[in-house]
Amino acid sequence: MWEPLILTQKETDAILSVMAQIEFGTCSWNYDSWIPLVYTRKASHSAAYLKEYSERYRTVEVDSWFYSLPNPADAAEYDALTPGDFTFSCKLTETLSLTHERSRDKTAPLIPNPSFLSTDVYRHYLEATKPLHSKIFLAELEFEYLNKQKMASLSEFMKALDAFATVLDTENLRDTVPLAIECRNANYLTREYFQFLKDRGIAHVFSEKLYLPHIYELYSKFADLIGERVAVRLLGGDRKEIETKTKGNWNEIVEPKQDLPEIAGMLRDLAQGSRLVKVYLNNHYEGSAPKSIDRLSALL
Repeated sequence: MWEPLILTQKETDAILSVMAQIEFGTCSWNYDSWIPLVYTRKASHSAAYLKEYSERYRTVEVDSWFYSLPNPADAAEYDALTPGDFTFSCKLTETLSLTHERSRDKTAPLIPNPSFLSTDVYRHYLEATKPLHSKIFLAELEFEYLNKQKMASLSEFMKALDAFATVLDTENLRDTVPLAIECRNANYLTREYFQFLKDRGIAHVFSEKLYLPHIYELYSKFADLIGERVAVRLLGGDRKEIETKTKGNWNEIVEPKQDLPEIAGMLRDLAQGSRLVKVYLNNHYEGSAPKSIDRLSALL
């Protein structure tokens, strides 16, 4: 006969305390195939989905601003469609993180990007997103993998970041919107690097992604250096492979991950104390971000 699990008040309070510090959301939100998982009907445009989305989740990642500077009207609409306690983690525009300009000709010499870590570009970004500032949890600076031609060493990378952060601090440009960095060089993810982020008050974005160490393995090494705001991105493996399996219908789990208990354990540990943890799942992680959220939150 099934017996209900009886928890003490202390155990119940501990569970509620952990869950209060963790919020789940998705990487973007504009997917018609989430009807009826998340939405009741097709929206007229991308932002219109946010009202229903925010009735189910309390945070979301804005991925589209990675590709171009935000439109102030979009930022104002995002604010109007979501409640006051809703949060956004927003990608900073790619031109800030590209060390060299992109070229269709892969054999052409690399040309330095004049906007790399440009405080002018960052200032424009902040101005464009002003209506949303009170809701931005983190502004995420996502770097591609940096080979030796693009970045000579970890030391040079930290030197560039330090110069950027120093100017932002001098001009009080980090007062409203906290800065986070997603680094995709496994060889850069060292104690020296995490210490640098902690000293500079910059958040680390944990990415569960192909060619990077598992986030729970990374966390176990550097847990003592993690700050008060954490973004966790569960991105998955080969994008083309899972897109072939789903055929663009993101409503079923097609590649279930076996290490969700390890990720859940990391999240529980992260959520101790006053730290705020936002977990963003991509459809490419298992095939359906909403269903992955259900699977992971059940383990918590």
